[in-house]
Amino acid sequence: MTLLELINLLKKHLKLVVLLPLACALAMGMFSMLFMSNTYTATTSMYVLVKNNDSGNSSTLYSDLNASQMVTNDVATLLNSDRVTNETAKDLGLQNLKAYKVSVTSETTSRVIALSVTGTDPEGAARVADTMAQKVSSIAQEVMDVQSINVIDQAEAPKDPSGPNRLLYTAVAFLAGLFAAVAIVVLSDMLNTRIRNQEELEELLGVPVIGRVPQM
Repeated sequence: MTLLELINLLKKHLKLVVLLPLACALAMGMFSMLFMSNTYTATTSMYVLVKNNDSGNSSTLYSDLNASQMVTNDVATLLNSDRVTNETAKDLGLQNLKAYKVSVTSETTSRVIALSVTGTDPEGAARVADTMAQKVSSIAQEVMDVQSINVIDQAEAPKDPSGPNRLLYTAVAFLAGLFAAVAIVVLSDMLNTRIRNQEELEELLGVPVIGRVPQM
């Protein structure tokens, strides 16, 4: 099937091609509005202060820098550990932190760690972020060679939701509906074995058409 044949085929079923994507987009839009709760993201940042060697040797300073960056990565991993999450939940009077999504970002060339907590309760997300920052500081000083972890920015309860991205979901549903409509039209055309024009008849029989009987 050529592109021109496909376009002509879609024109014959234009109603389906238009209505099915619109119906899918409308259904997804209604579903996202009625059944998807708003989520809020609270963010805090921390600076990892590592115990340094007082030597002024350049090679020693370079080694200390590499070591501090490795420690920072370890602290970022520690934020997702069961001990930090469990102690945070205990301090906040929660059974666990399953209602919140925790995201940790750590650059390889910096000792700054960004912690983001996403949940349906904006104030709760801010409390979880601040408590996790306090817990990771005390635990890191206990189990790692860390002098302290200083909080740069305290987490604040966000006023605007960070998700869900309802517009994106609606657009994806529209494209899915459009793809489904095209697939239905093409598949129905392939399953249709009726002879619809002179070209198909000549291709099927292998002989030319020498005359036609008009429909009265």
